[in-house]
Amino acid sequence: MKNYIYVFGIMVCIGFSFSCTDKQPENKKPNIIFIMLDDMGKEWVSAYGAQDIHTPNIDALAETGMRFENAYSMPQCTPTRITLLTGQYPSRHGWVNHYDVPRLGHGARYDPIMNPSFGRMIRDAGYATCAAGKWQINDFRLEPEAMVAAGFDEYCMWTGGENGGPSTKASQLRYWDPYIHTKEGSKTYKGQFGEDIFTDFIINFMRENKDKPMMVYYPMCLPHGPLTTTPTEKDAPREEQHKAMARYTDIILKRITDALDELKIRDNTIIVWTTDNGTGVGQIGKRNNHYVRGGKMHLTENGLNAPFIVNAPGIVPAGIVTDALVDFTDLLPTFCDLAGAKLDEKFVYDGHSFAPLILGEKTDSDRKWIQGFGGRFAMLVNDRIKSVHTFRDRVIRDKDYKVYVDTTGQINEIIDFKNDLDEQINLINSDDPKILESIRKFQKVVNQLPKKDNSPIYRQLDTSYYDHPAKALNKVALGGKKGAQKSKPVTEEEYIEKTGKK
Repeated sequence: MKNYIYVFGIMVCIGFSFSCTDKQPENKKPNIIFIMLDDMGKEWVSAYGAQDIHTPNIDALAETGMRFENAYSMPQCTPTRITLLTGQYPSRHGWVNHYDVPRLGHGARYDPIMNPSFGRMIRDAGYATCAAGKWQINDFRLEPEAMVAAGFDEYCMWTGGENGGPSTKASQLRYWDPYIHTKEGSKTYKGQFGEDIFTDFIINFMRENKDKPMMVYYPMCLPHGPLTTTPTEKDAPREEQHKAMARYTDIILKRITDALDELKIRDNTIIVWTTDNGTGVGQIGKRNNHYVRGGKMHLTENGLNAPFIVNAPGIVPAGIVTDALVDFTDLLPTFCDLAGAKLDEKFVYDGHSFAPLILGEKTDSDRKWIQGFGGRFAMLVNDRIKSVHTFRDRVIRDKDYKVYVDTTGQINEIIDFKNDLDEQINLINSDDPKILESIRKFQKVVNQLPKKDNSPIYRQLDTSYYDHPAKALNKVALGGKKGAQKSKPVTEEEYIEKTGKK
């Protein structure tokens, strides 16, 4: 494996603007497949040192492509999904907290007119676009063509757990007997497995569009709960079902890469494979001889530092492990760069394109720091979604240190996360010149951040099928303010009790 070594620096990127590359000839544009798993940290990917599972196809993708060590998602579903879609931090797009639109109602929605979407920009650049899997930021009963408005002309989506109305019970199902929305409407697919339906849809889309440039967005449902068996492990006992679900994501990846080979378009297709946040907190895995608790909703590395692999034979250098800094705001500008698409100039973006890195033109990203924050439930104020905090607590890090910033905008911890894997040793009172200089550099970044986070920006729908009681939602939201920033370390005794292994 070739390893890149980089020089540390710090640079503020809030409000950074870009110009994407000029459009390439149609036959030169690469296909882009963006696969994002739901709730799976590095401790469940053997390419990243996971010891309780084997993921041979993901490993092969890493071995023949570029594996990132420092790629930040946000710590929970909604902030991550809208961040990657818009190229903006939660503080800008406003979805700082988690909010399942079809389940909670109140006319809330991802609004494609008032927010950016990489799908729309890439479609406008001449790409055939497709999405399959989990969306959950629009209610398809109220907006059946929401995917098209976001830029995805073909779609096959789990409805996201609707509430209110006759579909409510069925719509909760995403695995066996899934309830799925397509151009033909929403229905139950009896006896079938959701991830197979999504994968078949994507492969059919690729078959029909193999002579055009294509963009596929595949936000998988797996391995998010509820725990279930899979088509290849139908008898898996409950204690093995999470691993069975994680293994099935590996099988799904092989089906997609095999289809690319069969269609003879593998050498012009860039696959970006990642996850939306850390594993659910109920799971414990072993990675590089260290016990790791699922970090979803937490600001420790197990909640934010996502497995992230980019692969394209002949396009992306093979066998590279990079410590380049990237976060999910960077996906929109990177996809635009790769597709030769223009950014919508109506909006401000926070991300940097790292296309030159994955194309082998540079050995590092332009990033000098990355940031992660968000999650837990939003509040409702005057029947609109509102962020629970004025300024959400967050972490900012470079290649050596990370700082925890509290809700007053103060740095209250600095962690040497490479040598303190559980992030328990606060060096804020250190007199080490290197630590002091790092704090000064991070403080300059904090000083440039907006002092107040936005709440979601959207035109409210006139009707809802169901509105979750505001009082109940706000009670949960305010309770979430007390949630821990860090996940607890795992002892060997707890690992043995949980897994039965020594």
